[in-house]
Amino acid sequence: MAPPPGPYSGTSTLALVARVSALSFGIVYGSVKLKILKAKAKSQKKAESKEHH
Repeated sequence: MAPPPGPYSGTSTLALVARVSALSFGIVYGSVKLKILKAKAKSQKKAESKEHH
């Protein structure tokens, strides 16, 4: 079986793997960043409520 013709013919598997790993890295990085931002927002709210009391 020959690889399908296209811009990635020959290295189509490698390109696909690279794309999938980049996508999964982006998802993981995004969720971690979101968690950090949420934690920062929580601690800021706690600090603000302490100041008001």
